[in-house]
Amino acid sequence: MPLPTPHKYQSQIISSLKRFNVLICHRRFGKTVLAITLLIIEAARGDGEWRGAYIAPTYRQAKGVSWDYLKRFLGDVTGTKFNESDLTAVLPNGAKISLYGAESYDALRGLYFNGVVLDEVAQMPAPAWTQIIRPALSDKKGWAIFIGTPNGKNLLQAIWEDAKRDPAWYAAMFRASETDIIDAEELESAKRSMSPDDYAQEFECSFSVGAKGAYYSGLLEEAEKAGRICSVPYEPLLPVVTAWDLGVSDSTAIWFAQQHAGGKIAVIDYYEAQGEGLPHYAEVLKRKPYHYGQHIAPHDISVRELGSGRSRIEIAQSLGIRFNIAANIPVQDGINAVRVLLPRCWFDADKCRVGLDALKDYRREFNTRLDEFKDKPLHNWTSHASDAFRYFAVGHRPERSGNRPTRTINDYNPFQRRSRKTWAVL
Repeated sequence: MPLPTPHKYQSQIISSLKRFNVLICHRRFGKTVLAITLLIIEAARGDGEWRGAYIAPTYRQAKGVSWDYLKRFLGDVTGTKFNESDLTAVLPNGAKISLYGAESYDALRGLYFNGVVLDEVAQMPAPAWTQIIRPALSDKKGWAIFIGTPNGKNLLQAIWEDAKRDPAWYAAMFRASETDIIDAEELESAKRSMSPDDYAQEFECSFSVGAKGAYYSGLLEEAEKAGRICSVPYEPLLPVVTAWDLGVSDSTAIWFAQQHAGGKIAVIDYYEAQGEGLPHYAEVLKRKPYHYGQHIAPHDISVRELGSGRSRIEIAQSLGIRFNIAANIPVQDGINAVRVLLPRCWFDADKCRVGLDALKDYRREFNTRLDEFKDKPLHNWTSHASDAFRYFAVGHRPERSGNRPTRTINDYNPFQRRSRKTWAVL
């Protein structure tokens, strides 16, 4: 079938696109159809080396949302080939359009793209863009389009705020009250059957509504308002505690924190990577200028691996990392421990940005059949950072400092640091 005719707002977008673009669109705007259409148009102009990607939060979502559109719009184009196993369409000129999921973003490492569409960006981890996709566009000077509807403060919100200040980006928001795509009667009906927050988020593109079912977003919003997400310096006189969530084929996450007098916690750093072994993380620890105290790991670190017969705790010991094992308590109890801990925490805004994004978006799983939240967390890109912080809340025990002098938050001189407010002024 021929490509769909764009409505007037889609036409406005097409005529305004730059190399980098972010589009905040209300529900039923037609953003996914627009995204697939743009990829097809650009692929048809390319050659056998042209590569385009549609990326959804998960591979399953990419297939469910966009694969049928791609086959429908290209199905009548003679010579087009579809590979169901890797969700790739090959046009007659050799150009390829592939569908991916951001949950396994490290699998995209080494690829190049001429054009990329990232759909429902609010549900994606920031490193998928900053570490993998953005570098993949460099040698071809490729373009990118971020599209989505707000869902709290996350990657989409951060990119939207940055794009509005950068003339090299095209940034546009389309609210249902300002378009004629959904008629007024239907919008009034939706408003009556939805909560005010849900309606504001889904149809009026509001970023002020927290992610639905989020565990910590309210507490972190309070921390931000109180100035506890700022510039937090490393104190050389205090040991650094690390808390880990150890992945095998997926991500490993590490938080770095120090406890100050009065029970205040300075969270000074965060690190996450995919597909790396323990030697990589041991090297990361060595490169950082920290004096370490406790290293906290989940209880399953003691399980022996089938291949080597050694546990990861034994491998870590051989690398000079001696772990304390966090108590194996129910996840909900650990989440409650984090809630108790967060009001005592200061976070370094720069070094902990990725981890903070994950904590803010960590949420309960939603049961669509029963239209209610489950009593367990959704397992997605936020899980690794959130699990590691939970192990910290459960497993950290203050170390005895003996007669060693201890500086407190109030000992810092805010005038010693330039330009940025630090936690010292609090």
